[in-house]
Parts: sequence; C-alpha cells; structure tokens
Amino acid sequence: MILFFNDSERIVVRAAGHDPRFSLGRLMSTTAVPDTAGPPGLRMSSARGRWVVTATVLGSGMAALDATVVGIAIPAIGRDFHAGVTSLQWVVDAYTLTLAGLLLLGGTLGDSYGRRRMFMVGTVWFALASLLCGLAPNVGVLIAARALQGVGGALLTPGSLAILQASFAKDDRSAAIGAWSGLGGIATAAGPFLGGYLIGAVSWRLVFFINLPLAVAVLVITRRHVPETRSPGAVPKLDVKGAVCISGSLAGITYGLIAASSDGWGSVAVLVPLAVGVLLGGLFLLAEAKEAQPMLPLGVFASRQFSAANAVTFVVYAALGGVLFLVPTVLQVVRGYTPLQAGTSLLPVTVIMLVLSSRSGALAARIGPRLQMSLGPVVIAASLVLFTRIGGAGDYLTAVLPAVLLFGFGIAINVAPLTATALAAAPADHAGIASAVNNDVARAAGLIAVAVLPALAGITGQSYLHPAALAHGFKMAALMAAVFCAAGGVLAAATIRNPARSARHIPAPPRETSCSLEAPPLRTLEPTGPPITTEVGKSDDS
Repeated sequence: MILFFNDSERIVVRAAGHDPRFSLGRLMSTTAVPDTAGPPGLRMSSARGRWVVTATVLGSGMAALDATVVGIAIPAIGRDFHAGVTSLQWVVDAYTLTLAGLLLLGGTLGDSYGRRRMFMVGTVWFALASLLCGLAPNVGVLIAARALQGVGGALLTPGSLAILQASFAKDDRSAAIGAWSGLGGIATAAGPFLGGYLIGAVSWRLVFFINLPLAVAVLVITRRHVPETRSPGAVPKLDVKGAVCISGSLAGITYGLIAASSDGWGSVAVLVPLAVGVLLGGLFLLAEAKEAQPMLPLGVFASRQFSAANAVTFVVYAALGGVLFLVPTVLQVVRGYTPLQAGTSLLPVTVIMLVLSSRSGALAARIGPRLQMSLGPVVIAASLVLFTRIGGAGDYLTAVLPAVLLFGFGIAINVAPLTATALAAAPADHAGIASAVNNDVARAAGLIAVAVLPALAGITGQSYLHPAALAHGFKMAALMAAVFCAAGGVLAAATIRNPARSARHIPAPPRETSCSLEAPPLRTLEPTGPPITTEVGKSDDS
C-alpha cells in the first residue's frame, strides 16, 4: 500500500504482505486503499462523488448537531424531569463515555467488515437511540439511551472520513475532504439555531427526533451511491478485551467523580468505582502491551513530542469541557436567555474557527507549533476569566461577547497546531492512530471535567435552577478552569519542541476547517499544504 503526502513524494507504508496490526485504516480509518474488487476512484465532478460527500456530511453532521444542541437543552431536560446536577452530568457523560471508549474499535470494525456497512449500522443505531432519547419517560432512560447513542457515534464518526479516503481518486481526495470539512462546519454552525428554536418553540425532545429524517436520508444515499471498501488482507482479530477495559475504566472513574458531589470523597460509593476504574485502566495498558493486534499500539507514546502534545490536549480540553457544559445553562438561568439566544450567543466562536483554523495551521507549519500551543491556552484562560462576568450586570455586547470573541481566538490559535503536532510526532505508519488518540484524549478529558468541575465549584442538586447560586458556582468553575488551561500553556512551553529544517519531509497540517469544541478534528494523511521540513534528532526551541 502506498500513501501519498504530496505530489512529489510518496512513502511506502506497507508492502503486499499486509500486517493487520499496523493497518492505518483499522487504527483510525485512514487507509486510502479501496477494495481491489471495488470501483475505480470517484471524482468530485461526478454525480456519484457528490452524493458520497453528501452522505458523509449528513452522517457526521447528525452526530455533530446532537453534540451541539444537547448542552443547550440541559435546563429544559432538568426542569422536565426534576433532575439534579448529577443526572444532567450523566446525560452528557453517558454519550461521551461510550463514544470515547469504543471509537478506536469502531474504526477497526469498519476497515475489517466494510466501511459502508458499519457506517450504515452506526447510522441506524444512532437513529434508534435518538428515538429512545426523545421518548424517554424519565432521566434514567434518557441516560441509558444517550449511552447507546455513543455506541452508534463510535461506529458512525470514523466512517465518514474513512469512506472519503477510500472511495475517491487520489487527485480528488483533498477536494472531497475539504468539502466534507467545510460543509460539516456549516452544519455545526447551524446547530445552535435549529436546536435552540426547537427547544424553545416545541420541546427538547425534538433535538433527538430531528435525527430520524437525517438518518433516513443518509441510509438512502449511502445504499445507492457509496461504494463498499475495506482494508486488504485477512480480517484482524478485534481487540474486544481492550475496548471493554478502557470503557470500564472511564465508566468507573466517571461514576466515582460524579458520586462524590452527593456521597463525599471518602465514601465507599466513590472510592470503589474510582479504584475499579484505575484498575481497569491498568489492565487496559497490560492487555494492549500483550495483544498481538492492539487497538492502541503503545509504541506511539515512545515519541516525547507525541506524549507531550496529548498531555497538553488533556489539560486544555478538560478546562474547555467543564466550562462549556455550564455556559448554556448559565446564559438561560442567570441571564434569562431563551434556548435560541443561548445557542446563538456562542456563534462567533464557530465563525472565528471556520475563518482562522487553516491559517493558524499554516502559520504553525512555517514557525513551528510551540508558540501557538503555549499562547493559545493562555488566551483561552483569559477568556474564561472574562466569562465570570456573564453572571453580572451588562448586556450581550459588554458582558458576553468580549469573552466569546477572545475564547474563539484562543481556540483558533491552539487547535490546528496541536492536532498537527500529534499527527507529525508519530511514525508514518501510526499517523492514523495518532489522530485518533488525540481525539480520544480530548473526549476523555471533557468527560472527567464534566464529572468533577460542577461539584468542585459547589454546583450540586437543584442549585443550577437558582440564578444567584448558579452564578456564584459558575464564577468559581470558570476561574478554576482558567488556571488549569493556563497550566496547559506552561506545559506546552516546557515540553513542545519546534522541529528544525532539513531535507526530511513530514506532513503539514491539513487545510481543513474545524469548529468542533468537543475534541480536535480527526485528521487524514493527505495534507494539501506545503510540507514542514525537519531534521531527525534536532530541535529548535526558539
């Protein structure tokens, strides 16, 4: 198999003797080799090519839309079910938990048994779980349905990019991925408008029901137009043990952290789940070290740069996840915004990211990622300090917009260099898993932050429905998150290194637009920008 990094350079990753342990596709659906029996590469100029892009945009957009609007629906869900903060934390975390725990396995299933097939299975699964969410008679059923949604998301999310990589001709692949990324960004931007309107005008249940017609459209288009592709060679053994261990580890840690707000840190109900989670995490590492075909080859962490980039990712996205869980609720409960107003209040962040993300990546390709990865978290931290003002006096232009704008600039400065660094730091034959791990680390960080930050800030029980109590708690949460985020900038300054110029080419950041706040975007191995040149074994800290 040959993967192309630019028009003048090609890197042979794997010869005909396919080794499933190192399939880029199975590790994060980046294999660009279609079935040998399949159709020739598609073209963007063809009707079928455009239909394939449409199917992947709708599929990934369905999951992105759900992630965007559920946060806006939290106050309405809480009032409808008379739920406390603990239950609302689980409404968010149940989805993230199963998605993060099974994301790597989802990529493996697609590459092993057919990307189109698993994309369609994930779409059906996600739609049925969405239906159950919309029909949930109580918060317990809603939480269970959200966990099932995460399973569907783990099958659906990696499939979108994988289908484009495997289906399009090399010359059209970048254009297809660019269209997918740009249209996906527009869908994400439209999410708050649509979700806020549905919540305010009808019910929060419609933010789940809206997935049903989208899913039908995805299935019809996919069945008629999307070719089936899979990785060549024998079907690899699925790393079920690893998936179970990491999912159980995240579940135990999350349960213990959320329970601490009501049971106390020293209670058995907290200590036992935390201990089980830590134990399963250790067993996961042990299993991956011994597994012949692991879903997470631990060798990727041998790179100091890769490990440092993921440490920074964890710190920064933990700060983001905790605050973004609370912001839509604060805007509605404290400032009295409608769901539509709360959703659109953060729209400038999306616009800034759409406009500046690719430019930020291009700048990092020229000067190295260290400055932006150090400065970005500090700018985000400053915006979080400004967010403490949204609970006080003033209108949107004076109390909310300054924080939102600064937040958007901080995200744009940081995200593209961070994801490009994680991708470039791994060996070429593990670039797919590098992107997947970076995405999963961010999701796990947000999962843990949502579990622990409200309790640390004193937001417990029904206090989220009382403006004064929520405003005070949010101020404390934002300040704690700001300190944590600034620490991420310090960590980046201390650990990230700028590569020096040399004759060896490594991929530059892909010029893709991204406006997801939950995790860094999944990346491909086919950048469209100029390569970064580095010299092995040397670095430039300037």
